[in-house]
Amino acid sequence: MKLASQLVLLGLVQLAFPTEDEKTFLWGPYRPNLYFGLRPRIPNSLMTGLMWFGTHDYQSISRTRHACEQDDKLDSYTWTEYDARQGGVQVIQDSANNVKLRTEFFKVPGGEHGGSWAARVKGEPINSHVSSRISTIFYFGLEGLGGLEMETDEDENGIKGEFKLSGSTPELDDFVIRVVDAYALVNHVAGPNNTAFKNGPHTDDFQERIGKTHFIGQPISAGGIWKAKDSILSALIIRAREVISSYQDTETGLPDPSYVLQLPDEAYSGSNLFAVQKIFDGPFQFDVFFESGSSKQKLSSTILDQGVPALVDNYSQRFRSVFPYPSDYDKEKEQSLETFSKAITSNLIAGVGYFYGTSIVNRKFSFEWDEEEDAAQSNAREEEGDEVQPGARLTDPKALLTATPSRSFFPRGFYWDEGFHLLHIGQWDNDFSLEILKSWIDLIDEDGWVAREQILGEEARSKVPQEFQTQVPNYANPPTLTMAVTAFITRLKIVAASKGPSDQDLGLDFGLGSGSQVPLASSTVAATGNKYLDSPEEALSFLKSIYQPLKRHYDWFRRTQRGQIKQYARKARSRTEAYRWRGRSELHVLTSGMDDYPRGPPHAGELHIDLISWMAFFTRTMKEMAGYIGEIDDEITFGEIETATLGNINDESYHVCHKGYLSLFPLFLSLLPPTAPQLGHILDLLRDPEHLWSSYGIRSLSAAHPEFGQGENYWKGAIWVQMNYLVLSALHTTYAAQPGPYQARAKEIYSELRRNIIDNVFKEYERTGYVWEQYDAISGEGKRRQAFFAENIQSYSHYVFSVIHLPDGHH
Repeated sequence: MKLASQLVLLGLVQLAFPTEDEKTFLWGPYRPNLYFGLRPRIPNSLMTGLMWFGTHDYQSISRTRHACEQDDKLDSYTWTEYDARQGGVQVIQDSANNVKLRTEFFKVPGGEHGGSWAARVKGEPINSHVSSRISTIFYFGLEGLGGLEMETDEDENGIKGEFKLSGSTPELDDFVIRVVDAYALVNHVAGPNNTAFKNGPHTDDFQERIGKTHFIGQPISAGGIWKAKDSILSALIIRAREVISSYQDTETGLPDPSYVLQLPDEAYSGSNLFAVQKIFDGPFQFDVFFESGSSKQKLSSTILDQGVPALVDNYSQRFRSVFPYPSDYDKEKEQSLETFSKAITSNLIAGVGYFYGTSIVNRKFSFEWDEEEDAAQSNAREEEGDEVQPGARLTDPKALLTATPSRSFFPRGFYWDEGFHLLHIGQWDNDFSLEILKSWIDLIDEDGWVAREQILGEEARSKVPQEFQTQVPNYANPPTLTMAVTAFITRLKIVAASKGPSDQDLGLDFGLGSGSQVPLASSTVAATGNKYLDSPEEALSFLKSIYQPLKRHYDWFRRTQRGQIKQYARKARSRTEAYRWRGRSELHVLTSGMDDYPRGPPHAGELHIDLISWMAFFTRTMKEMAGYIGEIDDEITFGEIETATLGNINDESYHVCHKGYLSLFPLFLSLLPPTAPQLGHILDLLRDPEHLWSSYGIRSLSAAHPEFGQGENYWKGAIWVQMNYLVLSALHTTYAAQPGPYQARAKEIYSELRRNIIDNVFKEYERTGYVWEQYDAISGEGKRRQAFFAENIQSYSHYVFSVIHLPDGHH
């Protein structure tokens, strides 16, 4: 079956797979803030979106679904399978409208402009005993140079049959878009025969319009396509008011909503936004085709009928090869855990978005405890001719390909989150993870700064409260991108070792010890996305391309986040390698990623153990990169800085830690040697149920701390899966693997903690249908944003998947 599905995929695309990743990854659901929105990775280009509402009453149009919103109260929306190279399947449960939607997206490579694609929208009642009456609107909007033209003849009463557009842009060249009703025949089973509601009041008055496709074409000003929903619904409502005005007799009543809530069937000259409406009663199905002119291939429903089942089968086969079910876990849970794990991976990758636009930056803002040092840095820049203007200002537009923590709450790039995202994505598709990593690296400016939140463009800003829109160039975030770099180098080492020594493998022993990621499977299926792993030359070229900007970023960290030692006559092994987060307030250190975790009062003399630990890890990563690409002098320098930074971590003369995650950072990042006496104390703290240990995972703050569970209670006890993963990874790769006085203890904690995390997260998933942002420190129940699964299993709880696929404690 595996071979058959692969042959189907190959046959459908006529062996036309392009070799360049920019073509392979050009199209995707790169508008993750929408339930279903496709676009290319091109700054100003074609954008699509799906909207739907119920037609059982007139009020439902005010609850039109489009952008992912918590207030929509959907049961769930999750990608069950998704691969960035082929496409995937999403299932949306909308009980309020009694409809289960299935969206399918299938890439068809070919030609010189990124290939073609096909999409299917399929609906059926959740409760077959209750009516399901749905109006869908699929739109196409074009930003930038180029044009869209309606090829189908206009009709004031709607269109029967296919709706067709033609268009052209400099990047996509010529293309055709078609929307057709789909009458699928898969496995000899006919698809739904789309029907319209015909039994409402005043049916005879609307006979010419019932059952037809309705449309509108509108000219939209530059930068306005993201507001397509407002423009489209405004035109629909204006027409509806005109129609209703003829039915004011209370005895005869209003026409059925499905007869009235229709687009006006008109296309204006110069339109760059076209919307296509279909209205259904019961099950339905329609297809959308984007055909690139240079591919010379006309698409039909057959490509979805055959291609999507083959894609799903291929995905499952490859998933089992890349992520085999752990041998130590309950066999009876294999199917349910595999379904859970596939959804986690699919939602993470399908949640990757492409963003383009300006951001807001204030280069002069400082809190009072940062003013003196910030002013000194500002003066230094001005002396070099870089005059800094006060106040918040728009930057030049930039582009970013990034995973997103949450499709409704946080549909944008977050530095702190992205390193964790890329660890998981890289295990599935190494090359796609590097595309994303490179996109982030490209944001590093001349000073070496990259904003911790990437709020690019008006659409992104519309989801962010105004007080959080402005970014400050002295503010950092944990440099988690370095974890993605280290993971890539580790994968290179694993692949090189599996091939045995050769001339090409020379120089691939990077001294990484045992800190390897889960080995990639060697089968053909599992090898997808490994161009950089299979070619040492490609890997070297990539690392060289990101080395200088990453080094500039590293230097920025050392310059702007420097802490004070000699100014306060502190005793330390290094007088330079100490750091503190800039941009903290009285109660929050948002820049640290652990927002409300207890700290001392803000002061220019603070030092932060978490940032010092991150800088040691960053330095180690730079040392490894420098050695690999042949920057020997840099490698020596980074080694000296690493030694100095680690020395200050071991020097406790100036650290005051509130027991919790902050206390564990030297363990999180494997910075302590296995023989360090501090390790024993940390393991004791970690395993103590009076402090951090629970049956559900490691708490963020000691249960004995006076602020435990108090106030905002975000990082004051709650269990965060990604931090527990850091513990498990460090235990598995370092402290349980290498000889030392605490090795047996590390193995014991590793096995027990791994089991606790998997059992609790999966239990809560089965109980609620969601993976949660965090888990209660006492009960283990899911907390905060449940939609982190319904929308997108991103953020941090996707790391339970990586916990599942860590080896058991006996390996």
